[in-house]
Amino acid sequence: MASRAQNIQDNFEPRPDPQSLTSNPDASQNSSSGVDYEPHPESSIKVSPEREKIVKSITSLYSGSASKEDMQVYAEEAVYDDPWSYCDTRYKIAGQWYGIPTAMASSKTLATEIVSNTDTQLAFKMTQEYTPRLAHFSKPVNSLVTLTLDDQGKVKYHKDMWNQKDYSHEGLGKLMKTLNGDHLTKVTRPPKDL
Repeated sequence: MASRAQNIQDNFEPRPDPQSLTSNPDASQNSSSGVDYEPHPESSIKVSPEREKIVKSITSLYSGSASKEDMQVYAEEAVYDDPWSYCDTRYKIAGQWYGIPTAMASSKTLATEIVSNTDTQLAFKMTQEYTPRLAHFSKPVNSLVTLTLDDQGKVKYHKDMWNQKDYSHEGLGKLMKTLNGDHLTKVTRPPKDL
């Protein structure tokens, strides 16, 4: 019998094509892999106010808001998937977001560009500038964020890709990501009622 997380992954995991969503018509502006994750806000697709609110909540979380209100953008049973973590409930996802103010002196969303908007998915390029608490240097990171939404308009699957490769859900990498997702809440202590 498949686990709840496996069911969510099987039914909601986005499989974006980074080249088609992000490549720049001027090939010299693309990375060697053919992608351009740098956002160009002036090229952003217009979306409904409800979808704008989703993007605002997600970017607020990336910027360290860790608020209950912003967390409500997620379905109670949702998956967050990035290079470091795999979380399979809203509470575990909150563990990631509540950790940003602990680990980072600052985290700022510098720019976004919505590149896709369908009935069930929303994708945007984002530049996030992280300043680690211990290192005190700023590092901008460009990524492609793809959100799959359920029929209530809640985020059911959140994928944050830092390069053109999709993530493996097997082996040691998956084990490390899952351990991080399962145990970070013990350190970051998000509210239990999320």
